[in-house]
Amino acid sequence: LHNHGFWRPKSLLDSARFTLSFNSRHRKNHQDSQALWKHEAVQKYLESLSKEYQQISHQLSAHSLNDFEQRTMRRRCADLSPIAAAFQEIKEAEREVQELEAMCTELDSRDEKQLLEFALEEKESLDKKMNMLCRKLFQLLVPKEKYDRSPVILEVTAGRTTGGDICQQFTKEMFDMYQSYADYKRWTFDIVNYTPAEIGGLHHAAAHISGENVYRHLKYEGGTHRVQRIPETGMSSRMQRIHTGTMSVIVLPQPEEVDVKLDPKDLRIDTFRAKGAGGQHVNKTDSAVRIVHLPTGLAVECQQERSQQLNKEIALRTLRAKLYQQVLEKQLSQEQSARKLQLGTRAQSERIRTYNFTQDRVTDHRISYDARNIKEILSGKEALDKLINRLLEFAEIEAVTQYLENLQALEGGG
Repeated sequence: LHNHGFWRPKSLLDSARFTLSFNSRHRKNHQDSQALWKHEAVQKYLESLSKEYQQISHQLSAHSLNDFEQRTMRRRCADLSPIAAAFQEIKEAEREVQELEAMCTELDSRDEKQLLEFALEEKESLDKKMNMLCRKLFQLLVPKEKYDRSPVILEVTAGRTTGGDICQQFTKEMFDMYQSYADYKRWTFDIVNYTPAEIGGLHHAAAHISGENVYRHLKYEGGTHRVQRIPETGMSSRMQRIHTGTMSVIVLPQPEEVDVKLDPKDLRIDTFRAKGAGGQHVNKTDSAVRIVHLPTGLAVECQQERSQQLNKEIALRTLRAKLYQQVLEKQLSQEQSARKLQLGTRAQSERIRTYNFTQDRVTDHRISYDARNIKEILSGKEALDKLINRLLEFAEIEAVTQYLENLQALEGGG
């Protein structure tokens, strides 16, 4: 399409996937979608996309293209159409806000208090609309993650602490939180493995979660979660001493098209009696299955079903997902060696979130976001959904910012 003047470098619609890098400079400059919308580079980029959409529409209506050019332009036009429409919608809302602000300034100089209050309420409503429209626009710009719609395998594992069982207890609370969140989002939550601790907590558990956009919502939950609380029993509880513990979460996308070949010679398959809640068969039949992939040392377990064969099939499916994840991470590290990946297994030393029970506060360290009322967060409903959506919005803003910086560097020859 060089001859028609419409060729461009890869747009956001065609770009490779983005992951959260949580750059502190971006955090200061773009705390919300509206702040990013006002950025000069964003305005310039969106103006160019809108102009390109108008030019392509004009060329298509002129019927002066051959079949190949028409097909190519129609695809590009379909990509640009919702972006151009959202851009114009925000522009219109912005004009309404400016008119209201001008009116408020005039009213403020007169004694028309009631009308001024009405105008201020209208402005607040328009501000909310603007933020919603900006968020919608950036969601259109940011490339969709390849596995956003995929089901996931979610694993939780208790960390270690001195003098107490707060890690195991916290791990159980976290697993229950994700189970409640799945119910809140109307997802299916199937427990694959469950290894309880002796004193009521949880050592390790895994679940298969399926539904609408599961990986999209859970992909940033993976990492080390830290808890700070006073144990309910023991010497520390009487002395009101705060203990710190950790647990880790791993979220693995499980796309249906995964096809990892497994050589039976590379597998060691063991059977054992189930340890978790599961009915009368628990501790009576060797229905649970453990599979070890000898070349990598990866091990998976499943004790969800009464049937040993079904547990074996689920375990093999989980193993394939883990092996595929290793391939995916290797590809990403090659493509994005300069960016810090927030995907799959994470370094234990790198906490992503702290749950401080004594201060009733949850802090996500990646976006410097504090949420009050730990009980509401752990209930796995609206409060957790709000926190997760805050992460998603930040990731969208970060991706757009990163892309525009790269585009500016290319245009400047840097």
